[in-house]
Amino acid sequence: MKLGVIVPQGWTGEYDGWEPDRAWARTVEVAQHAERIGAESIWLFDHFHTVPRPSDEITFESFTALAALATETERVRLGQVVICNGFRNPALTAKMAATIDTISGGRFELGIGAGWKRDEWLAYGYGFPETRERLAMLHDALEVVSRMLEPGREVHATYEGEHHTVSGARNVPKPIQPTGMPIMVGGNGPNVTWRLAARYADELNVDGLSPDELREALPTIRSRCEEIARDPDSLAVSVHVWWGTEEWKTPGAPRRDLLAAYAELGVSRIMGLLQAAAASDEALEALADDARAAGVELEA
Repeated sequence: MKLGVIVPQGWTGEYDGWEPDRAWARTVEVAQHAERIGAESIWLFDHFHTVPRPSDEITFESFTALAALATETERVRLGQVVICNGFRNPALTAKMAATIDTISGGRFELGIGAGWKRDEWLAYGYGFPETRERLAMLHDALEVVSRMLEPGREVHATYEGEHHTVSGARNVPKPIQPTGMPIMVGGNGPNVTWRLAARYADELNVDGLSPDELREALPTIRSRCEEIARDPDSLAVSVHVWWGTEEWKTPGAPRRDLLAAYAELGVSRIMGLLQAAAASDEALEALADDARAAGVELEA
């Protein structure tokens, strides 16, 4: 199991009261520190307003921030946990993703989900479709994104869906990764989201599931692959640990046990935000110590 670090961007209030330039400088410092401690990847949330309630405080936008972080780091992979499909036309999403892949030297991964934070949708003028429609939009988006990212300069994407359509869309540059850009579908819905992950994704990212909950879910996740004759072992499963989880934010034995429990289940990587990292270098150092003790694979 590998370690991903969600870099502070203000969404959970970690930058409340900060000036933007100071906050951004700290975001860069944490990203670089995560690289030094051996994290495999760094991540951002894809949100516009603070949580749980919108406030007039900093929340850096994810795509522009990741493009900048790509130039400030050398090794770590980069992505979002996960983008809200409804915030952007999926063809534009694919274009931005491929551009960041070039900027980063082939380190970008596209994490995508249906979206859920109602206040952001409404405030930014997207409406807020029912869950069924948001999932149907995600299906169309995955079709579009998959075709837009398909290797070959001469490959022009065409797809006509109920919610998203492209017609001969060019996307150059393509992702520069030799095996293509990994797609990660995020969400906990066993009936639709996990089927979409089985069909389109390299990785399924579950949100906040405890080790016990994940243990119960794994047979269903595998069955979603088997339904379409896909090898279940070819779909990686990762976990986003919520920042408020006591075992995650508390250094020592509880966090080590948590990490070890996920690793035992075959989780490919775990990613989480340590709010304390916004103010203290010691937070990431302690995380690295606990990860190492739990058998998590850290990069040299």
